[in-house]
Amino acid sequence: MKIGIEGQRLFRKKKHGMDFVALELIKSLQKIDAENEYVIFVRPDQDNGCLAETDNFRIVEIKGFSYPDWEQFALPTAAKKAGVDLLHCTGNTAPYNCPIPLLLTLHDIIYLENSFLFNGQSALYQRLGNLYRRLLVPQIVKKTRLIVTVSEYEKGQIMSGLNLPHAAVEVVYNGVGDHFKPVKKEEMIEDIRKKYNLPDKFIFYLGNTDPKKNLRGVVKAFCIYLKNAPEKIPLVIADYNEEKLAALLKEFECQEFAAFFHILDYIKNSDLSIIYSSCELFLYPSLRESFGIPILEAMACGAPVITSKTSSMPEVAGDAAVLVDPANPEEMASAILNCMSNMSSCEKKIAKGLERVHHFSWQETAKKYLSIYQNLV
Repeated sequence: MKIGIEGQRLFRKKKHGMDFVALELIKSLQKIDAENEYVIFVRPDQDNGCLAETDNFRIVEIKGFSYPDWEQFALPTAAKKAGVDLLHCTGNTAPYNCPIPLLLTLHDIIYLENSFLFNGQSALYQRLGNLYRRLLVPQIVKKTRLIVTVSEYEKGQIMSGLNLPHAAVEVVYNGVGDHFKPVKKEEMIEDIRKKYNLPDKFIFYLGNTDPKKNLRGVVKAFCIYLKNAPEKIPLVIADYNEEKLAALLKEFECQEFAAFFHILDYIKNSDLSIIYSSCELFLYPSLRESFGIPILEAMACGAPVITSKTSSMPEVAGDAAVLVDPANPEEMASAILNCMSNMSSCEKKIAKGLERVHHFSWQETAKKYLSIYQNLV
């Protein structure tokens, strides 16, 4: 069989969650399947060395004016020309009029939920992207052979939100990359510390400007922690900027703590394992997630994790993380204080986390997708 896989954003320099899921899936399929043919459809961009062709994996670069133009017009045309038997769209959306049978990975339907996730905190590009998905996804799911999502929690959301039967949605868990493991080499840690100007001791928060990542709640909770902590350990925040942080600290009347917040720009995925390994604690108290790969990445690197007791996060973290109410900054602050003052409890969570990650592998993810491809074709 010949399988087409959509990877529009695989070659972009600053990749995020769904991009890495598609990339790890394809690389794992290359390891386990030398029999079937694959055509990977990508948009030309800077990081074209992140994926290589093999004997049965061909990369086709397709140009497009915009994300919708590429997906709705260029992709189905290229898929038909390539003669694929099935087109797997990996990032929540797919062509509305496609001559090829469709498999859709629907990571989440957060953009269909009427909640605080769609207030004015979202950036313009995020609101436009959500509008595109809100209009398209309810129509696309009627045209797909099967929908795959990433957690049992999200399957329930999709079934109820889109009025779909149980058999229309299958769950395939994400994995955690092999390069996420404890890093002990001091010279490697020191190089990354200098590269990102990291403090000697720090707590790490990996999020972005999407309101679901709960940056406001994290900053408020951390201010409460700083007011009560006998030893004030700084917080490193990735993918944010100083001006927005200053505005939040002013709103919360915590300007005196500004020196305890260290803002970083985009962090290369290959550097994350060292930062996870170096941090005292990893914070991931999102308001809503369909999976939460950073939870597993941090666990795999030996970091204690505080995450949320909502949506999919308990399903992913199990009993290997401290679970908190993400809408309760006082509870988050208390959890941080407890972890920093009670290292024995942290060490128990670390041991459980290192064991927990063995339940999630990209090779297992690829095996399940291969079985799905075979059944559909």
